[in-house]
Amino acid sequence: MNKYLLTITLLLSSLLVNAQEVISTQGDSYSNRSGSIDFTIGEVIINTVINESNDITQGFHQINWDFLEIEDHHLDYEATIFPNPTEDILNIKTTTFENVTYTLYDAQGKLVLHDKLSAEQTSVKVSQLAAGYYSLILTNGTEELKTFKLVKRH
Repeated sequence: MNKYLLTITLLLSSLLVNAQEVISTQGDSYSNRSGSIDFTIGEVIINTVINESNDITQGFHQINWDFLEIEDHHLDYEATIFPNPTEDILNIKTTTFENVTYTLYDAQGKLVLHDKLSAEQTSVKVSQLAAGYYSLILTNGTEELKTFKLVKRH
C-alpha cells in the first residue's frame, strides 16, 4: 500500500513541475572571448538578417533586451554590444572608437541618448529607460557605421 501511494504521489508531483523546455532535433552551443550562443533548430522566428555573405534567422529568448536586427552599413567596422540581457548598463565595444558617436532613438524616432564613444569599451547607463523598442546607431562624422535594433523589457 505504501509503495502504491508513493508511486501515485511521485507521478502527481511530476505533473506539477513546470520548466522551460525545447524539443528539437538539432542544436548546438558556441562560445569565444566575446560571448556565447546556444541555439536549437525549430525555434520561433524573431527576425532574419541578411547581408552579402550571411543569412541569420534568430529565435533567441532574452529577458531584458532583444537584439532584433543589426545593420552593417560598413562591413569593415566591427562593434559588439553586451551584456545581453541587461538592465542597468549597455556596453559598446569596438577597436575603432575615435570620432565615433552613439545615438539611441525610441520607437517614435525621438532622440533618447547621444554621446561619443570614449574608449574601446564604452558603458551607457540604460536603467532609466522605459520598456520599448530602440535603435542604437554608431556614426563616424556623417556616415552611419552600424545600427542595432533593440527591445528593452522590465
